[in-house]
This record gives sequence, C-alpha cells and structure tokens, in this order.
Amino acid sequence: MDATKLIPDNVSKFDNVYDVLKERGFIEQSTDEEKVRELLKNEKVKFYIGFDPTADCLHVGHFMQVIIMMYMQKFGHTPVVLIGGGTGMVGDPSGKTSMRKVMDIETIEHNCEEFKKLFDQFIDFDDEWKYEGNEGVFVPGHQNREPLPGKAVSVNNARWLRPLNYIEFIREIGSQFNVNNMLRAECFKQRMEREGGLTLFELNYMLMQSYDFMVMARDLGVKVQFGGNDQWSNIIGGVDLTRKMTGKDVYGMTFSLLTNSEGKKMGKTEKGALWLRADKTSPFEFFQYWRNVPDADVNKCLRMLTFLPMEEVERLSALEGAELNKAKEILAFEVTKLVHGEEEARKALEGARAAFGQGTDWSNVPLTEVPAAEFEGEGMGLINLLKTLKLVQNTSDGFRTVEQGGVTVAGEKVTDPKMKVTRDMFDEEGVLLIQKGKKKFMRVKLA
Repeated sequence: MDATKLIPDNVSKFDNVYDVLKERGFIEQSTDEEKVRELLKNEKVKFYIGFDPTADCLHVGHFMQVIIMMYMQKFGHTPVVLIGGGTGMVGDPSGKTSMRKVMDIETIEHNCEEFKKLFDQFIDFDDEWKYEGNEGVFVPGHQNREPLPGKAVSVNNARWLRPLNYIEFIREIGSQFNVNNMLRAECFKQRMEREGGLTLFELNYMLMQSYDFMVMARDLGVKVQFGGNDQWSNIIGGVDLTRKMTGKDVYGMTFSLLTNSEGKKMGKTEKGALWLRADKTSPFEFFQYWRNVPDADVNKCLRMLTFLPMEEVERLSALEGAELNKAKEILAFEVTKLVHGEEEARKALEGARAAFGQGTDWSNVPLTEVPAAEFEGEGMGLINLLKTLKLVQNTSDGFRTVEQGGVTVAGEKVTDPKMKVTRDMFDEEGVLLIQKGKKKFMRVKLA
C-alpha cells in the first residue's frame, strides 16, 4: 500500500511531520524535542519501530505504530520495520505483571512471517533491499544498498542477536549498563514490586533492544527510534549505548498508547484482542467496536486512527446527542476501510444499519453455521447456543444475561434461561437472528 496516496495532502496545515504528529496527539516524550523536530524538518531520515512477534497477528495496539510509520513515509522519511525474531525469544517485561510465555523458534518464525504479510497491507516496501553479514559483536553487518526513495525496509533482529556469543555480548555491551539505573526504570517497577520479581533472563531485554538501536545506527544509518510510552526506558538505553559505542547522536520519541478517557487500553473485546486480520476479528465486529466507542473517546480515535483532515475531525467531534452517532459511524467506516478495505467497510456499515433498524440487508451481520440436527425435537438449550456463538463466557454468565433481559431471539426478548431453540424458529432460509444487549448481533444458520 502506498501511504503517500492513502493519506490526503490536506491532512494537515503543517509540512513538518513532527508538527503533524503533535497536532494529532501522538507525541508524548522526546529525548531532545527541538533537535528531533529540526531533524525531521531538514532531513529525510531512517527511523525504526520494533514489533515483537508475540502472536501470529497484529492487533489494534500495533495499528497506532503502523499509522505513525505511514505518516512518516508520506512525508518522505524511511521506515525501518524491525520484527523481533531475536527479542521475541525473551519477551519485553515492560509494563507486564508476569513473565511472558517463552516461545520456540518455529512459532516465532511463523509469527514473523505473518507480521510481514500484514505490514505489506499498510507500508510500501523495497523488497530487494537486504541486511547482510553480522556475525556477532565484533563483525558488523551492512545493507546491500540504500533503500529506494519513498520505500520502507524490513529487518529481523534475529540476524544479529541469535549469532551472539554471550560472553562477548556481556563484556562489550553489558559493561555499558548500570544495574542500579536499570532497576529504577519505569518499565521494571511493576515486576519488581510483585511477588516473584524480575528474572535475569528478562533483565537482558533492555540490553538487547538497546543493542538493536546501536546496530541499526551503525550499519544502516538509523537516526530515530519510535515506540509506545512504555518503551521510554528501553529507548533511552539505546540512545546512550549508541553514543558510547559509535559516537553517533541518535534520538528517541514515544507515543501515546491507545487508551480511553478512563486511561484503560482500547482494543479489548470479550473475545480478546481486536485483531487486524478478518479471520480473527471479522470486519463487522471490528466496525462495531469503533461504532460503539464512548462519546468521550470519539475525538481521540478520529485524530489517531483516521486520516481525516483536522478540520473535519474537530467538526465531527463537536456534534452532540444523536448527531454524535454519525461521527461514530464515520469513525468506524474509516478505520475499517484502512484495515479491511472499502468493500468490507461498506458491508459492515450496511450490516450495522440493518441491525439497528436503519436498513433491511442483514447479510453482513456475522453468521455461524450450526448443525440442523441440534434443533430437531426438543431443540438446543438457549444457553448452550449462546456459548456456541461466544456471546456469553459460561453457563452462569448466560443465565444472568437472559434473566436480566439481555437476549433477544428473532426479535422477541427472552427471560427464561431454560428456553429451547427449535427448528421452527428459523426463517425460510434457515437463519435465526440472536441479539445480546443493544449492540451485539449474530445470525445462526442451519448446516
């Protein structure tokens, strides 16, 4: 995808991407704000953002970082997408209350490949560019050539982390870190204060991420590292290490995490994370999440997750009452269009309007097939059906939801949790509409 075409030229009145990101509310901290601003104004720089492959799919928390890379590419800078095939073997303890599950190399490699496929949807890459060489602390790597103008590049830190000799690494890199300073870092505090504490294994993560920055500054000419606010200590470690080991001045900048007005991370659903792949979170579910954000979060989501010009963001955010629902619909459509394409966004919009009584086309409401035999005779218990559809977490949750009047079957509210769903409740096409609360809809089709 070409970010230069996707982001309209009138997205901002500013011509320095630093000011654009500031205007949209992304920037939280910079190691040297004035120097970073001047750098981004006067040079076209290589910058990097790291992504550890903790799953086989990106979620909406990653999407914030993707959007930042798209802005940077739009304004002529070169994104270096770092996929953490090396750091992923340890796991970042930043802000975590317990140690991450350790993954085997096969899982990590698979996840890295899946990440790259998703990045290709949003970022325009120079796929002929390569990082070559690097056989440890004393044998630097190099790029085969400079990236093509306007293109991004992707690297995997497994290339320089996995070949490391541990004694050489600790002697050359570990000797540059003061443990007392490391333990005062905000990213470790939660773990240090809880039972179990922090393992030496995890403590190495800061060294590894700092080493990443140094390697890329030395071998590729990367000048800036971006990350979420929880990465501040790791980024500072990289800035300091790069200066000590190479004499180069590099910079770091952190961005707001995607949180709601109560300070809680957005992108969590009853089924887990809000994923960027249709087989893990359907376009309809994705659309519905943004259509239903609290009123207080509309402005932030429009600013950070869409490329609407700021004038339009402010106009939509200023709407009140029922009119604000139009802003939410636009928000949901724009974000879904970015992630799943305009056709899927249109289908999700039509499905949502049908579900809320503004249309008649139900075909885009999520559908689950269930064997017809389940509904013959006495039929299938409503609670079991709700669990099958993942509309409730367990039997007690199902009983509570039904007794509180939170379930509607074929347009009729149900209050008896022992109700049976039978074949005659389905329409001529073998479809039955189930609604939970005001906002969740599911079609059941006889298979």
